[in-house]
Amino acid sequence: MKSGIQTVGTTAPWLVYIVRCRDNTLYTGITTDLNKRILEHNAGPKGARYTRSRRPVTLVYSEQVASRSVATIRENFIKKLKTTCKHALITSSNSTPGNPPENNQTREYPYDIDSDC
Repeated sequence: MKSGIQTVGTTAPWLVYIVRCRDNTLYTGITTDLNKRILEHNAGPKGARYTRSRRPVTLVYSEQVASRSVATIRENFIKKLKTTCKHALITSSNSTPGNPPENNQTREYPYDIDSDC
């Protein structure tokens, strides 16, 4: 505590996101700073190895979740979905790209988009 400022209980919200790559594939990840992460995917060496050769990427979906552990679980759930189910999730989403769900509510896990997915 060199600065004399103590930050107790202040944490950034965790987000699960999907980006569409130049080759039309989808990449799913988690972050606490969505704008920074998209910039990293598009320009920096810290972008995911998968997206580095598929730049530029475009944000198509994001959702806010309760914690990092929930974000990781949700990320893995989405990654296991069929591509058609991922598209259904993107299309039926109540959130707009780059913004958390309506009313800034944190989503709880698990929830499904379709019983066929």
